[in-house]
Amino acid sequence: MYWCKLKPFTTIALICSIMVSGLACKPDVKETGTALKYFDIKGYFTADTATLNKLGKFVIKTVTHNGVTDTKKVKIDNWGQELDMFAGADINRPAWKNSYTIATGDNLVLYKAKEDDLKVREIIIKKDGEKVKWIVIYTRTKNILYQTTEKLSYFPDSLYLIEKDQRVRLMGRNRYKIQGVIER
Repeated sequence: MYWCKLKPFTTIALICSIMVSGLACKPDVKETGTALKYFDIKGYFTADTATLNKLGKFVIKTVTHNGVTDTKKVKIDNWGQELDMFAGADINRPAWKNSYTIATGDNLVLYKAKEDDLKVREIIIKKDGEKVKWIVIYTRTKNILYQTTEKLSYFPDSLYLIEKDQRVRLMGRNRYKIQGVIER
């Protein structure tokens, strides 16, 4: 088998990654038949990605990993996949109906996690009336093997930014930044 030929360090890293993936998986239970308590992040990004897919816009995409940067002009064929991390920050699960505080003011809505073990820590939404101007999402995943923090920023029709800081035991720290400037 191929994996048996890997160096011991690579094998350990691979096994840790598989274990971590299994720990992070939870069934995706959604609210059904009732009004959503929090802003519908998943619904918003589903609608927005459908629009972006139809428009077929190009993106100036810059990817930075530990200080090494690469920039390309690309056409995104599947916006749902490209913005999946944003849609995945949905907090409208029945088990979480009382897990976030809600603060509003000056066209802003802030959702903040009450419990330390929730992955989505904060969501900040700036609106102009009913129109979303921008969304910023902070997440954190922490267990005995690794800690990951993410800042996801989205400005409809213009920019998305994913900033990720990951610390894995035995492997060290990785920093990622993905910026997509949507051409008009």
